[in-house]
Parts: sequence; structure tokens; C-alpha cells
Amino acid sequence: MAGIHWDLTALLNAAHAPGSRVERHLWLVHLLEWLRHEGGETPEGEPGTVGTPWPVRRLRHLLNVLDRHPEHRVRVSTLLRETLAGLDAPGLLADFGFAPRHGFFSELADRLRLNFLPGTPETRDLGELFLLIFDDERDPEWIAAIDDRTLHRLLALCAEDPARLPWQHALIDSIELLASQIRASALSSALRQRMDPAGLGDRPFHQVVEAAAALRRDLSEGVGPQQLQQRAQYLRAVLDACLKAAASVRSHLDEYGISVDLVFQLDQLRARAERVEDLLACLVSPEPLPDLRHLLLELARASAERRSVRRLFTQHYALLARKVTERSAETGEHYITRDRDEYRHMLGMALGGGGIIGFTTLIKFAITALALPVFWNGLGAGLNYALSFVIVQLLHWTVATKQPAMTAPSMARKLEGIASDVALGRFVDEVAHLLRSQMAGIIGNLVAVAPVVLALQGLSWWLAGRPLIGQAQADYVLHSTTLLGPTALFAAFTGVLLFASSLIAGWVENWFVFHRLDSAIAWNPRSIALLGEVRAQRWARWWRDNISGLAANVSLGLMLGLVPALASVFGLPLEVRHVTLSTGQIAAALGTLGLPLLHESAFWWCVAAIPVTAMLNLGVSFALAFRLAMVSQGLKLQDRGRIYQALRQRWRTAPGSFFFPPRG
Repeated sequence: MAGIHWDLTALLNAAHAPGSRVERHLWLVHLLEWLRHEGGETPEGEPGTVGTPWPVRRLRHLLNVLDRHPEHRVRVSTLLRETLAGLDAPGLLADFGFAPRHGFFSELADRLRLNFLPGTPETRDLGELFLLIFDDERDPEWIAAIDDRTLHRLLALCAEDPARLPWQHALIDSIELLASQIRASALSSALRQRMDPAGLGDRPFHQVVEAAAALRRDLSEGVGPQQLQQRAQYLRAVLDACLKAAASVRSHLDEYGISVDLVFQLDQLRARAERVEDLLACLVSPEPLPDLRHLLLELARASAERRSVRRLFTQHYALLARKVTERSAETGEHYITRDRDEYRHMLGMALGGGGIIGFTTLIKFAITALALPVFWNGLGAGLNYALSFVIVQLLHWTVATKQPAMTAPSMARKLEGIASDVALGRFVDEVAHLLRSQMAGIIGNLVAVAPVVLALQGLSWWLAGRPLIGQAQADYVLHSTTLLGPTALFAAFTGVLLFASSLIAGWVENWFVFHRLDSAIAWNPRSIALLGEVRAQRWARWWRDNISGLAANVSLGLMLGLVPALASVFGLPLEVRHVTLSTGQIAAALGTLGLPLLHESAFWWCVAAIPVTAMLNLGVSFALAFRLAMVSQGLKLQDRGRIYQALRQRWRTAPGSFFFPPRG
């Protein structure tokens, strides 16, 4: 019967309570399909229907028809009551919307199953039936629009006394189940060891189960509304203490690191506490209709999200992204200059980095001259780049194109509290600091790499009577790095690799901290026996301080060499264009072909490609890293217009601040 739109007459005639459980469940499915379907019979006009969602109007029409036809009302009411009586309500109230296992990847597999495999109405689980009935992502919109009068009339079909919820025992059962699940999740070793001991002093996760049990006793003894409210308030206070203890996990992430499953467990714990709050409101409120509508709305939203794989990734990777960017931000602070002394220091570091890249460029030509197979040529180039970048790091120098991916997260911190003018001013200042730093890094790299390459070429001419690279290689450089070719596309792709390297750096450092490898190096008996206690601790500190930079440099170098080689296996003509390496290659071609090359337009088209390559390397990597940082911090850029206006104002009033540090 899938795809058939039932009319109201057919639905009412099919409402046979004595039917099988599956038939009753299918009737509910068809009822919801009828409510959503626009067309057919028009709901009767009532005051306040203008702008009311169509399903709500149809629901009112159904209730009006049942009021006029008592025989149909009895049959529908009996069907609804028998259906609800035969279902396990805690399956919806306590379990629905939560993962059955404490694991991100098991939840991912479950959501994929829900998307690609059909559900069955043959079930005693109210949660499974709810998921089958409310399968439209627009359901929360019209549920939120149901007014109290309509909801009261609907409840009257399900219970003799709609002023009181007919499933009070199901509510308290669900609250106790949720309390037990909160305690079990929080007292797992992964979470317990990362919580602040002060938050666990009063044993809130044990108290939450005891408070739920006490609430059940009060209900069974028939205590008055005031005492019931006091008991509910106590349970809320205990839940708040539980949430504070769970939130303390995040303050220990720098020491312990984070994992996907850990983030997932934290989110599940918080969501269960919120569900207990919703159930409590329905249980003890003297006017439960608004609370019931809110609960139904939250359950409908959970149903819409239950199948969403994208939502799962967006929701549970937020904290991981935050920790990755925060770790990168700590490193990125070293790449931002804020005064003239720091600016000059950045120029010096960039000059050193550019000099190293000059040697790297010529070694790359030597590897290419070996005519190795594609993969091994790419691996050789990648190892060459990786070793060079590591040397630059160990000498405390810098390569300009690595700065944006590391500094963007640091700058994103200034977006916190951006609604205030003071925070906005700090953010604009940080943008100016960052652009100045990039300018210093690029100038230093390019000023150093070209003279170093030309000097080595001149030394080769003087000692050996020939250049370090042949004419064929020089001609290839002029052909491949020209602005008239796909250089801009390859430069943008290189920006993606630069961003990826910073992401890898954050992940590797988190993995290092999560598994406490620095502590293992410092205190493991075998480490101490091999290195000695003092040296083991020194090595542990060194690895903790440098693991992020090493991961970024090695991953970037290998990607620059291997990605084009692997792409060629699939027939993709993909290359990388790194501004410092490209400048070194152009200088090497000039050293081989000599001064007459200066009169060739091909040479100047290659020179013109250098600023374009720099802009795309820096711009793409910075944009991706900055976007990740904003997402990870949960920033809503509703004030984006204010930010752009402030930047334009700074550009009009002090354009030099974006290029040169202030005096004093």
C-alpha cells in the first residue's frame, strides 16, 4: 500500500481495533501520510487557520469529523489506546535518539542501515514505530504549530482524563533508565579519569539514580504536588552537577587528548540529561500540554536527525576540530608578528628558510635527472621536501606558505565575543598582524631562495664549466611554471595540501597526547634504562614540543612529492606549485640559460606567476583553516557585515598597517 494516498473515509473505515498489531501500526503510518498530503478534501475553515501548516489543519478537521460521528470516534479512540498499551513506551522516551552502544562508528553504521534498509511496523518498541511514522524532516515544523486546544482534543482520544498524562508510569520508568545510563556512561574509565576530581566529590552520578528512585517512591505514595515539585527540583540539581562534572573533561583535553568516541559519549550524556529534564516537566507540571508538545517536538527532531550521517559528523567532530585548531593555534602564535622587532625577526627566519629551499630545489632537479619510475621519483621528491622542512624547523627558521594554516586558528580566537567593538577591534588588529607576517615571510623566502640558487649555479659554472641542471630541464621549468598554463589551478591545489598538513599536525599531536607517549618516553623503565632518567625526560619534553611541527613538515613534504605521482597513476595531470620552490626553479633556469633569457617573454610570464602562486598558496590554505576554526568554535558570523566594514575602514584609514609594523 506504499505510495497510495488514503482519503479520510477510507482511514476511518479501516480503524478496526481488534485487528492485528501490524495492522494497527500500519493504520497510524497511513494516518500521518494523510495528514501530510496536500490535496483531496479541504479542511474546514476555522479561526486562526491562516498560515497554519496543512497537517495541523487536517488534524483539526479529523477531530471535528470524529466529534460529529461518535461511532468513528469510539473506534479510533479504542485503536489508539490499545496500540499505546501494547507498546514499550521507554523505547521511545528513554532510548530513542541515543546510540545503543557507546561508539561513534557503531552509530555511523546504524544510521547507514536506517538510510538504506527499510523498517518494519511489526514491533513492540514505540521508538521503532515512532521512527517509521515520523519519517519526514518537516514534521517538527507542524508539530510546533499545534495549539493547546487541538493537542488537548487529541489526548482525549488516547486517555479518559486528558488533563493528566496517561503514561505516568512510563515516564518515571524512562527517567530511571536514563539516570542509570548516565551513571554507566560517566563512570566508564575513559570519562571518569578525565573528569575533575572535585566534581566527583559528592558522587553526583550515583545520586542521580538515587534521586530518580526517590521520585518513583513519592509518586507511588501519592505525595502532594508541592513535595513532588521539590523532589523534581532536587533531581534537576543533581543533573546539573553531573553536567558540570562531565564538562570538566574538556578542561583536561590538553593533558589527555581526545578521541571520536569520547566526544560522542559526552554528547550522548548531555542529551540524556536534557531528555530527563523534558520528561520531568511532563511528569510534574500542573499544565503538561506545553511540555508535552515540547517533548513531542524534540522526539520528532531526533527522528529527523536519526538518519542524518552529515549531522552526526557535524555534531561530533566539532570538539575534535576545536582541539586540532587550538593545538595549531598554540604553534601559530609563533608565526604572527606584532611589532617591528618581531617583524625583523620574521624576515630573518624567512631568509634562513628560503636559503634551505634553494638547496632543496637543486636536489629535486638531481632526483628528476635519475629518471626513476613515477612512484619512486615522487617518493624521492617528497623525502627531499620533508627533510628540508624539518631542517628549517629545527633551525627555528620558517617557510612562508606554512604560516596561514597554522595562524588562522590563532586569529579565530579573536572572533570570540565579536559582538563587542573591543573584540572587533582586536580581530582587525590580528588580521593586520597576520598579513604583515605573511608579507615578511614571503619576502624573506623569495629574497633568499633566488640568490642561493643562482650562486650555486654560478659556482658550478666556475668549477665544472656547466650548470647544475641541463637545458632540457630549464626549458621544462619555463613551460610548466608560466602563468599562461594551469599554474593558478595547481597553486590553489597546493594550498589545499598546506591546509591538510596543518590538520594532520593537530591530529598527530592529539594522538600523541591521548596515548600519553610523552609520559611513556619519560617514565617507561625501558626508556629510562636506554636513555637514563634525565635524558628520557628531556626527550619526552622535546617530542611533546615538536611533534606537531614534525608531523606538519613531514606530511607536507611527502604530499608535495607523492600526490602528483599517485594522481598520474589514474591519469590525472595534477602537479604542485609552491611559491618558494617555483621561484627557486625559475632562478635555476635563469642560471642555466643565462642573461639572454631576460629578453624572453616566456621568462617574464613565469615571473608573473610568482605573486599569483603566492596569493593562492596562502589564500586557499588560510581560508580552509580559518573556516575550520570558525566551525570548531561554533561561531555564528551574523556580524560578518560588521567585520567586513571594520576591515574596509582600517584599509581606508591605515592601509600601511597591513604591510608594515607600527612604530614604537
